Amino acid sequence: MLFGLDGVEVGLIVVFLCLFGGIMTGFPVAFAIGGAGVISFGIIAALDNAGLLIHAAIDTGSADYASLLAEGITRESISIFRYPDLPRVEEHLFPGGWEQALDRNLGFIVNRMNERVIAGQSIETLLAVLMFVMMGITLERSKIANDLLTTMARVFGPLPGGLAVSIVIVGAFLAASTGIVGATVVTMGLLALPTMLRNNYSPELATGVIAASGTLGQIIPPSIVIVLLGTLAGDLYSIGQESRAIAAGCRDALTYLGQPAVLSVGTLFQAALLPGVFLAFLYGAYAFGYALLNPSKAPAVISEGGTGEVVTRNEALTWFLGVPVALILAIVLAGQAGLVGSQSVFISSYSEAGDTADLRTTVSDTCRAAMIDLHGQEAWDAAVAQQAAIDASGGAEQSHARSDEEMATARSDALSNIAPIGTGVAVLFLLLSLVLATARGIMPSADPRPLIIGGLGVVAAFVTDIVAIGPNTTPGTTFLILAIPFAVTMYGVVEGMKRLATNDLLRVVFPPLVLIVAVLGSILGGITNPTPAAALGAGGAIMLAAYRKLTEDNKSGKVILWASLSIVVMILFGINFDLRVTRSDVAVQDWIAYLITLAAYHFALFGLLYGCWVLLKGKVLTPIVRETAKVTSMVFTILIGSQLLNLVVISFGGEHYIQAFLRSFDEEWVVFLLVMGILFLLGFVLDFLEIIYIVIPIVGPVIYGGTMDPKWVTIMIAVNLQTSFLTPPFGFALFYLRGVAPASVTTGHIYRGVIPFVLIQVLGLAILWWFPDIVTIVPDLLPNN
Repeated sequence: MLFGLDGVEVGLIVVFLCLFGGIMTGFPVAFAIGGAGVISFGIIAALDNAGLLIHAAIDTGSADYASLLAEGITRESISIFRYPDLPRVEEHLFPGGWEQALDRNLGFIVNRMNERVIAGQSIETLLAVLMFVMMGITLERSKIANDLLTTMARVFGPLPGGLAVSIVIVGAFLAASTGIVGATVVTMGLLALPTMLRNNYSPELATGVIAASGTLGQIIPPSIVIVLLGTLAGDLYSIGQESRAIAAGCRDALTYLGQPAVLSVGTLFQAALLPGVFLAFLYGAYAFGYALLNPSKAPAVISEGGTGEVVTRNEALTWFLGVPVALILAIVLAGQAGLVGSQSVFISSYSEAGDTADLRTTVSDTCRAAMIDLHGQEAWDAAVAQQAAIDASGGAEQSHARSDEEMATARSDALSNIAPIGTGVAVLFLLLSLVLATARGIMPSADPRPLIIGGLGVVAAFVTDIVAIGPNTTPGTTFLILAIPFAVTMYGVVEGMKRLATNDLLRVVFPPLVLIVAVLGSILGGITNPTPAAALGAGGAIMLAAYRKLTEDNKSGKVILWASLSIVVMILFGINFDLRVTRSDVAVQDWIAYLITLAAYHFALFGLLYGCWVLLKGKVLTPIVRETAKVTSMVFTILIGSQLLNLVVISFGGEHYIQAFLRSFDEEWVVFLLVMGILFLLGFVLDFLEIIYIVIPIVGPVIYGGTMDPKWVTIMIAVNLQTSFLTPPFGFALFYLRGVAPASVTTGHIYRGVIPFVLIQVLGLAILWWFPDIVTIVPDLLPNN
């Protein structure tokens, strides 16, 4: 053995040194990773061919090994770490020679590239990375971030530490639109740091809050880290739980767990929302508290300009808080009382399948014991009782074609449960009501009659829905019946939007906020998956940037506004009409709706192309496309290089060796803390892309193959990486900020300023550790996709 080390251990050391050396050379990391894989394989192959690398493997033919198997211990649980006294057999690192390993690796590389980069299941999700990057860069290059920062400074500046709080808020906005740490830190450093220093803010607080707010892009959806982690975590969780089920003696994970071992990117977005907002709140609370204790280092700042008409406290509480809360509570209570709900009477021609037991009970004795240990005796007894009742009634009812009598009964039951007011109508007019209420609060001295007329339109819409719209009313007829109340409501809403536009805060915050809510809402609500939502975000960002460019040049942006309205029209008509014109019998109203929707689609497409032309003419689109291509190319190149490096580790048994070491610990939480510590240290020298694609595939089958919730595991990893990128002396965010900070700000200022936020991150990790419901509560409440 070389230096008394096992051959696998020497191979792992060689791979690490080649990777570290490649990164230190200054070559682009994406190419350094692939090069490290090729060079390390060559070195390991040469050492093994010279007979210097010997692997002391467990002798699987020994009596001691057979006795362990006879005791019921699975092969996966037997390792040199747990049973160091087992007989060994010495063998070459590549038993068939390096030529065979190379030939096998080439086949693996082709299959892995096809699976994960070219045509695999994860490629559609990876496309979301490109469009989320484009969305963020577009908002950054169109100076929307500058407008946000200026406006927030006017709102929060008069408060102690107000500039710092405004930076946290804007940082959260940018995180929700970019998901790129470097872009957010650099943007905030260029825009906010000089302003804070001019207003006598402490350099430590200024740099600390900027660096910390920039890292929120790691966790706040739509985070690229979450997207990339999700593409791996879903597969790792499925593989890990299948291995766990087989080790427990069950045939598959569905039998053992009682539910599918599935984890999607949309679910991870839901899980990341509350922790991200929580960390942003902790940042803002620290900045405010620091200003109260050190008022000279974070003074209040009065900015020139205003945000609109002066509003008294009572008026603000009434129209910005009281009325909106009352409206929302009214709709929620109406839904609980059955007054608002679905009005669909669609009846499937097939019956639903009968209920099945919560757990499968026809399993082996070994699996039964494992399932009782996992779920508890009470859950197992309940499942046995459920299965016995199902068997006594003739077995689980299978789905079958309904007879005319069954259809009539099902239709009668559906009609009896119809709510007087449809959910869609309630939500639409609730949103319009909130616009009216907010507009009243913005300009309380203006004539209230247009807003009152709009409010009467809302009331008329609800009354009309109750009186004139029944469960058998066609969507087209419903649309026509509600046209008049909708028009009356829109009369007030149009006037309300004009008043809202006079408020700088709403004028600047509302457009990007609507875009972010549309993107995240469609994902978190289970309406669509991240890729179409990312396309919506990229297109919306282009149109938003084009509108800002037109107004900046004193040109009309009506084309962009009408194109945005066309998208709303498409959504409304798509919901209320059947646009499948290829069916045999198409109603006239559906044909009219189809033609209107088609016209709206083409105008929306024209608006998007017009927006691209505006940005191209204004010399904004070219750098956006160039930067998007650069970042996306980096992501996919690192993906390819990391797969190559991973396959090198797999070829000589390094992956199995590391996993066996981790499985040798009896306590699962010890393994997880060990992995978290390693990831934290690696975050000093590797970017999140390298960590996700190199390290996570190796340790993932272990940490995702236990009892811990996979959503919680993934979010903890993301927050841990966020902490690592913020920690001196090697945090990536600190280097990004150092590159744009003025000469008066020293590296010491940055390090001292960021330490309190690192402690906040550690506190946040501890809170998530002790209260995992912070991560799981949102996915439990919202539909998963």
